[in-house]
Amino acid sequence: MKKRLLNALVVAAVGSGILSLAQNLPYGTDISVPVGTEQKQPSMDEAQFPFPALPATLRDAESRRDYLLKHYWDEFDFNNRALVNNRDVAEQGFVNFIALLADPNTPSGLATAAMRNFCNGIIASQQASQTFIAMAESYLFDTRSPMYDEQRYVLFLREMTQRKELDTANRHRMNYLLKLIERNRPGELATDFTYYTPDNVAYRLSATDVAGEYLILLFYDPECEQCHETLETMKTDPWLNAELGNGRVSMLAIYTEGEEAVWRSRLTEMPKQWKVGNDRSKIKDHSLYDLKAMPVIYLLDKEKRVILKDAEYTEVKKVVKHL
Repeated sequence: MKKRLLNALVVAAVGSGILSLAQNLPYGTDISVPVGTEQKQPSMDEAQFPFPALPATLRDAESRRDYLLKHYWDEFDFNNRALVNNRDVAEQGFVNFIALLADPNTPSGLATAAMRNFCNGIIASQQASQTFIAMAESYLFDTRSPMYDEQRYVLFLREMTQRKELDTANRHRMNYLLKLIERNRPGELATDFTYYTPDNVAYRLSATDVAGEYLILLFYDPECEQCHETLETMKTDPWLNAELGNGRVSMLAIYTEGEEAVWRSRLTEMPKQWKVGNDRSKIKDHSLYDLKAMPVIYLLDKEKRVILKDAEYTEVKKVVKHL
C-alpha cells in the first residue's frame, strides 16, 4: 500500500493545533508571540511564524478564524531569504495554513481568497516562489503525504497560473498538472482508452462489459514493490473473490509500462476472474490518467463513471460495502 511521508506527518501533527489556536487565545493577542512572554527580536534560530494580531473586537470563533485566514501571511516577509529557508518558520507556517484551508468549516470563498493572498505574496520573490511551489507539490500532490489534497492543490495551481510574473517553466508544468488533476474526477466519466488482452484483442474501456454494479480499475506494474503488495492483498482477499464470484464487482487490471515481455511473463500470476490488459504505454504517453504513484485504483460504476479516484484498496472495499 502507499506509504505516507513520516517527516510530513510529524510536521502536520504539530500543525493541526492551529485549528484551535484562534479560538483559545485572549482577544487582541498577537499570536506570533507566546502568551505571557515579553516581545523581543528573536534570532533566526528562535524565529517563529509571525501570525497576525487578532483584533479584540472579534469575539466568536468563526470571525476569528476568518480574520486569521484573510491576514495569515500579512506579517511574513517573503523577501527574507533566511526566513523563507527556515523550515521551522516557513514550512510549519505553510502546514498550519493548509490545515486551516482543509477544515470542513472553512467556506470555499474564504479559502479561495486566502490562497489568492498567499500566491500574491510568494510571487513577489523568486526564492519564495520556488520554495513554496515545491512545498505545495510535496505536501498536497504527493500521495505519500498525510496532507495529500488535490482540491487544495488545484486551488493553488489555479491561482498561480493566473500570475503574469510566473516564469515560463513553472507555468507550463503547473498548467500540465492542473489539466491532469482535473481529469477523471468523481462523478465524471472515466477517460476512455484502448487496451489489449493476452490474445491481442483490442478493447475500449467504454465498451468493457461490467457484469455487476461496479468495476475496479487497477493500473499496475508487477515489478513495482507496492504494486506487488497490493496485488497480493487483492488476490487473496475473500471479500473480493466473493464479490467477483457473485457478479456484483468486475475487475480490470491494466499494465501501463510498455514492456510487453515483462507483462506476458507475469500473466500467470493474475487471477482467472480478473480481466487483464496492456495499454502499450498510451495512457502515460498521452497523460490520460495520473499514474505518479503506482498502483493506482479507481472505482467506477457500470457506466464507467468515477466513484473513487486514486483510492486505497481498503477505501474501495469500504465504499462498495456501503453502496
